[in-house]
Amino acid sequence: MPRVRELEVFQLTLPYGRRPESILVRLTDYGGMTGWGEVVQPGLRHDRAGRRQELAKTWSTLEETLAPALLGVDWEHPDELGEIPGGPAADMACWDLWARMNGVPLSHALGGSRTSLIATVRLAADRSTEGTVARVNRHVCAGYAHVTLDIAPGWDVEPVRAVRQAYPGLVITVDGRGAYTEVEQLAALDAYGVATIERPFAELAPHVELQERVSALVAIEAHSVAEVAEAVETNAGRALLLHPARFGSLREARRAHDLATAAGWEISATGGSGTGLARAATVAVGSLPGCTLPADVAEPPRSAQIVNPPVGPTGGVVAVPLTQPGLGHLVDEDRVRRLAKESFKV
Repeated sequence: MPRVRELEVFQLTLPYGRRPESILVRLTDYGGMTGWGEVVQPGLRHDRAGRRQELAKTWSTLEETLAPALLGVDWEHPDELGEIPGGPAADMACWDLWARMNGVPLSHALGGSRTSLIATVRLAADRSTEGTVARVNRHVCAGYAHVTLDIAPGWDVEPVRAVRQAYPGLVITVDGRGAYTEVEQLAALDAYGVATIERPFAELAPHVELQERVSALVAIEAHSVAEVAEAVETNAGRALLLHPARFGSLREARRAHDLATAAGWEISATGGSGTGLARAATVAVGSLPGCTLPADVAEPPRSAQIVNPPVGPTGGVVAVPLTQPGLGHLVDEDRVRRLAKESFKV
């Protein structure tokens, strides 16, 4: 039975990309076993004041509420804890601790069965179709059989056509990032054998018409079980982008998976960013039976991670850790402490 005797929280500014902020939670039980969790705040490039205010609020909540909720509390399973103050980071740490104490990989603790995941690589919009094809070529040569192209109005049909002509057998997904307003703009992509059209609209309603018009899977991104239920009920697509870190707990992410799977939807486990810990949880969720679409776990860069082995694909395939319990990765605690801007221990 886990019983936390000590918790430590770290705030890190990560040395890559748009410099996202990451909060790590480390739990230690009375037997000396530890569990780690992570929540990643978006980078500070846009709306810096708002991002910092959000981060300060999260930090304050952790300081004031996490210790009373976990220290000295007996529990048999993370599902018993309900909504833990501190959200995904604390929840992930509880799951990691529980799985380590029980000697099982996190993937098995959640109900996963896969030993590896096919990976996609996400490519931002380029300045030219030639540049896009060249970047796709590099990743195909590295072993990827699936690519995800970011598209936007005015940058969609031409790059997709160019990539399809260069690679007739390549599986192509496109991601609209909510930038579209007209179904017609996206329906034309069906002629090029696009497998999935991810989050094309900001609102849910247009997804219904688009899915009726195209043979490609239309994928919505939801951040709660209620949002998944609404999308399923309205037939707003046939695929779900499952971002575990956007849910309050891994239990809720698993419920979303179960709901989508029961409706016959396909699922792609995606996201995490950060130091590698959140990505490790995404890999564990990606091993669930319904996660049949390629996983998006190509970032963060291996050199920026604090876990060993680093999380990410090799030759277009991501191994699911099965030989070590919990998240399946060792944490470089010395590096965590060097990168930490702030920390507290209780």
